[in-house]
Amino acid sequence: MKKVTSRIVRNKRALSPVIATVVLVAVTIVVAVAVSYWMGGIAGLYTRFEKIEIVKSYAVKESNGNFTVTIELKNSGSADATIQYVLVNGRPLDDYGANMTISPSLPASIPIGQSQAFTISINGTLFTSGTTLDLKFHSAAGKDYPVMLTLP
Repeated sequence: MKKVTSRIVRNKRALSPVIATVVLVAVTIVVAVAVSYWMGGIAGLYTRFEKIEIVKSYAVKESNGNFTVTIELKNSGSADATIQYVLVNGRPLDDYGANMTISPSLPASIPIGQSQAFTISINGTLFTSGTTLDLKFHSAAGKDYPVMLTLP
C-alpha cells in the first residue's frame, strides 16, 4: 500500500510556473482596477466645485423713480452653489433696509447646470441715475462674483 501511495504522490504535479505567473498577474490586474475605481470614486467627492457665470445684468428705471436691477447667474460647476449674501458698493444689502430688497430671498441655492435670476429693487431716493453699482454675490464656498453696472 505504501508503494501505491508514494507513486500517486510522485505523479501529482503542481501548476506549471507559466500558469502560476499568468494567474498571479491576472489577480494583480483585477485588484489594481478595483482599487483604481474605488479611489476615483473617493476623489470625485472631493473635487466637486462651483462655478458661477453672470449670464446677464441690467438696470431699469421705473416710472415712479425706483430702480430694478436684474442679474442672472448660471451654475456651470460640478456642485450646487448657494448665494449667501450680496454686497452693494461694499456694504451688505441688508444695511440698506427696506430701501433695497432682493428676490428670491437669501440664501438661495443654484443647482448644477441651472440659472437663477435675482431682482434687486432699489428706492429711487437712495441712488441717482448715472451711479455705478458694484455688486458682489458671495457664495457659501467663499467665492465672490462681481457685477458692475450703471443705473439708467
